[in-house]
Amino acid sequence: MRWILSFLLLGLLAVVQAASASGNKLLVVIEELAEKSKYSKYLGDLEARGFKLTYESPKSDKVALFELGERAYDHLLILPPKSKGLGPQLTPKILLDFINAGGNILLTLSSSHPTPSALVSLLLELDIHLPSDRTGLVVDHFNYDTISAAEKHDVVLVPRPDALRSDVKNFFAGDGKDVIAFPKGVGQTLGNTSPLLTPILRAPRTAYSYNPKEEVEGVDDPFAVGQQLSLVTAMQARNSARFTVIGASEMLENAWFDAKVKPSAGLTGAASDKAAKTANQAFAKEVTGWTFNEIGVLKVGKIEHHLDEGETEPVINPKIYRVKNDVKYFIELSEYQWDKWVPFQPAEGDNVQLEFSMLSPFHRLPLTLSSTTPTSTIWTTSFKIPDQHGIFNFKVNHKRPLLSNIEEKNTVTVRHFAHDEWPRSWAITGAWPWMAGIAVTVAGWVGFVALWLWSKPVPLKLTNSGKKVV
Repeated sequence: MRWILSFLLLGLLAVVQAASASGNKLLVVIEELAEKSKYSKYLGDLEARGFKLTYESPKSDKVALFELGERAYDHLLILPPKSKGLGPQLTPKILLDFINAGGNILLTLSSSHPTPSALVSLLLELDIHLPSDRTGLVVDHFNYDTISAAEKHDVVLVPRPDALRSDVKNFFAGDGKDVIAFPKGVGQTLGNTSPLLTPILRAPRTAYSYNPKEEVEGVDDPFAVGQQLSLVTAMQARNSARFTVIGASEMLENAWFDAKVKPSAGLTGAASDKAAKTANQAFAKEVTGWTFNEIGVLKVGKIEHHLDEGETEPVINPKIYRVKNDVKYFIELSEYQWDKWVPFQPAEGDNVQLEFSMLSPFHRLPLTLSSTTPTSTIWTTSFKIPDQHGIFNFKVNHKRPLLSNIEEKNTVTVRHFAHDEWPRSWAITGAWPWMAGIAVTVAGWVGFVALWLWSKPVPLKLTNSGKKVV
């Protein structure tokens, strides 16, 4: 009976397990709990996917991202506060410590309220820049919703992204025809020095950002224009923690999940003669899923290396090799997609590489697909160890935008030839003249000694006078 209860308990846990690969504890920072109703569909979808949501005000005494030196939550969702500060528990340093500890943050902004200085400082640390007035509004007089923003043009319509680059995994599976509404949002500009930032959604070329408090007919000096503006920005830290900025929190509201928009004539790829439902809900799920480790998470399974000499049962993962050995290397990779592990496939034009290095790589080789299991792919390559003894590393360093980082290193020793492992002299054709010279020298010496020993002295004879004569 006890084992039956245990089995049922494990089955129940499997049912309620979160879709995230890194945990299901999510802290939602919202200033007024009454505003939860505006995001009920978005928050309800998170709960349906297995997340355990905790709601706190930014200035509440109960807000604590760490407990006894460990993360109290796996993920953090910050909805735009109306006050100028976030309280002592959500300072830029604490938020950065949360990222450094492996936590994921989804930050939403709004032009309706100035962005708190703590969040501005946090974004500056990550090389993400906001307008100096902290209330910059993105408008577009060519790509806007003619129903809700016929005059102000502050509801920017953007085609749903279908791909980022050929070497980037595409998790935002649009066809370029679905429309995303970006209502009353704040645009960001990204620094040129950080390789960790990826703009998921850029503004149209005709958009610009300005301060709505300035009552002027025209804008002479906008904060940024066109595709300089990133509307949704993703950042993945070196420890694979994820941070996403959504410039318009209204994108997540129920009203814009169900809204119908009528694009203006300038929107590329969209029909301008009839209203269509926005793709905000599907896009919000994809962005949230990536931020909270529901997609784009890579895992390394078995790693094997051994001699490639045709042995039926080679020694797996030996600690020492010899120079000029033929070696074979295997690595197993899996990718997490929403609620299960699937075989990992790189983006088109990309590959996984192996480095065999000491201080610098002696080999950098692309791995080829060897076999596929229901949950993983196995990649392999073969090579000859260089003629250099020392301490070497098998290293797979795979870092791509929107994918968690893989950095696996296995250290081995490479020795030189032992005395009994060198080929014999007669097996080396280049040594034959020298061996012939040695043989001739030895034969000549032996002949000389033999001749010396054979040639004994002539005996002496004595004369009558007693003298010796020959």
